[in-house]
Amino acid sequence: MLNDLSYGLPEVCMANEDILATYYIETESKDVLKYVVALAEEQTTSTWVNVPGESERVRRKHCGKVTAVYALPDYEFIVPKEELNRKYIIQIAFPSINFDSQIPMLLSSLIGNIAQVPSLRLMDIAFPKSWIDGFKGPKFGIEGLRELMGVPERPFLNNMIKPDIGWTPEEGAKMSYEVALGGVDIIKDDELLPGNPSYCPLKDRVKAIMAAIKNADEITGEKTLYTPNITDDVSKLKDNAMRALDAGANALMINMYTVGFSAVKMITEDPDINVPILGHIDFSGAIFGSPNQGISSPLLVGKLARLAGVDMQIFTSPHGKFPVVKSKYQQQVIMARQEFYGIKSMLPCLSGGMTQGAVPKTIEDLGTNICIAAGGAIHGHPMGAIAGAKSMRQATDATLKGISLKEYAKEHKELAAVVDTWGAEDADNLFDLKK
Repeated sequence: MLNDLSYGLPEVCMANEDILATYYIETESKDVLKYVVALAEEQTTSTWVNVPGESERVRRKHCGKVTAVYALPDYEFIVPKEELNRKYIIQIAFPSINFDSQIPMLLSSLIGNIAQVPSLRLMDIAFPKSWIDGFKGPKFGIEGLRELMGVPERPFLNNMIKPDIGWTPEEGAKMSYEVALGGVDIIKDDELLPGNPSYCPLKDRVKAIMAAIKNADEITGEKTLYTPNITDDVSKLKDNAMRALDAGANALMINMYTVGFSAVKMITEDPDINVPILGHIDFSGAIFGSPNQGISSPLLVGKLARLAGVDMQIFTSPHGKFPVVKSKYQQQVIMARQEFYGIKSMLPCLSGGMTQGAVPKTIEDLGTNICIAAGGAIHGHPMGAIAGAKSMRQATDATLKGISLKEYAKEHKELAAVVDTWGAEDADNLFDLKK
């Protein structure tokens, strides 16, 4: 029997300040409406048996409401007998009164117990402005970073110190000096470098690297950020952040999917921390990796990460070493940059085996409000790291001028070395060529 309190129109629900969650499901249930209502009730007021306290008043105010069920394909008359397991896009409205403006209870409510249901994936969440008003978002965002660094239009360039781990503060300072001299805008620790390891203490490496990039900046006339990784047990995050800032850090980095959104928000919204913050994508694939389970990547690493307040975040590119669906990384960037109730935009840093040859395709895909993040393509350059950084900047300059990398390389030796050695004119074939 249909119960009107179990359903709602999306327009009415949004007007009532409800949060609208969109899911993909597969089920063999012959009564799909009953099935999706059970999902909505499981995540709000009900359990498997009727309980006295679930009154009509409670249901009207707190129960989830099914607002849409779209079958794929959308049969109107006869469903083929062989289609026992059917696919649906469904929407459920959750009263925002059920949880404050916080991500832990948002996820507990929208994809908590039902995360264990086979073939159920949270695709997107639409928020009322009143709920978003509880978040501050990035302190700087793309425009703030451009103003801070004096980079008005071109894409930013980020470099990861390589090797990932094992280097001393002095060795890190030498590598940082070289890439800053070559034109890198943002230098980051690798995500595998702990916040404060004994072999490379946080305070010592920040002091050494900041001194090195200051010397480079005096030569180039540009400004370089260094984002030391402060990732640690949550109880140590604030101490690590303040230790890094006291040592002179002009930015910070957090492995945000291992410490959690609330831990990140604690840092980004702290009034004593007034530097740009970089979030890393590592571990996120464990959440969005299955095509029919978990949370979709544009929602997770785009919209929710932006709400958590990081100014920039590493994204995986399809033009690198990892297989990524092109439309997915474009949707992630849309979530990071589009108008969102006044929340500042988040700078997408495209990473994962990025090369000089990937620059033209990346700018074609996403425009210039991006950051190209390259590690091995800079430190592994045949002429050294300074030339590696210069060649990445040259690839950007060539693309913005509408000149092919092969043609531009004729008058730029650093880029020529890349094209000659790696065949990096064709980004998508680079890793095949290296095998």
